[in-house]
Amino acid sequence: MSYIALNTAASGLSALSTSLDITANNLANANTTGFKTSRANFEDLFYQELAQPGIPGGDTFQRPTGLYVGLGTQISGTQLNFEQGPAETTQQEFDLMIEGDGMFQVAISPDLNGGIGYTRAGNFTLNADGQLVLGNSAGSIMLPEIQIPEDASFVSIAQNGVVTGTLPGQSQPVELGQIMLARFINPAGLETVGNNVYIPTGMSGEPTEGEPTLEGMGGLRQGFLEASNVDPVTELVTLIKTQRIFEMNSQVIQAANETLKNISNIRAF
Repeated sequence: MSYIALNTAASGLSALSTSLDITANNLANANTTGFKTSRANFEDLFYQELAQPGIPGGDTFQRPTGLYVGLGTQISGTQLNFEQGPAETTQQEFDLMIEGDGMFQVAISPDLNGGIGYTRAGNFTLNADGQLVLGNSAGSIMLPEIQIPEDASFVSIAQNGVVTGTLPGQSQPVELGQIMLARFINPAGLETVGNNVYIPTGMSGEPTEGEPTLEGMGGLRQGFLEASNVDPVTELVTLIKTQRIFEMNSQVIQAANETLKNISNIRAF
């Protein structure tokens, strides 16, 4: 009946509306450092089984196929794409980029994952206490904490995460700290909490901590940032595709509505 088509098309409009929101968020974050795109995954809904395959179809014949009518679609979830974004040169001494796997650890609200969050953004700076903090609205402190003395100069961060600097009265650089990274077996299962920060879930697995360049961790590049991995062309194609399918589902609703009107007119006679 046409009312099934109405409900089916309506489910398509609802799912496509959510997909449009996801695409809009991806495009809005095209300039967000370390941002990872999300993809909407669709799945079909229940089916009305009007006939099973293999049942008698007349005389001694059996139906080679069944007869099923689908009831629409829905968004099953959003999947994060952790493909590495392009490198951007900044020449800022506290800007860091991870080449390869791994995430920085930062302090967040104690109500979230015990106060530890994870990020690919490396736009770090110093706070009033000389601690390395993420350049987001929360000023999340890097963990383990790295403190740069006020009188330190020529601060250098090696590929393996060792932070060194020259102090007054000393001719040789001294070690100021060691940056540690964390990696997940399924980063797509992380939960996004805003401010460029993720927290683990039951599906992401527990974090494995290690030094950069060791145990599968990527290396660090000082003076570089990892840009957003949003591909504007891909997102615009997705946007156009979503818009066209939305229009087609709207036409299905119009066609089903006209069919129901015709049925009502027939009954009126």
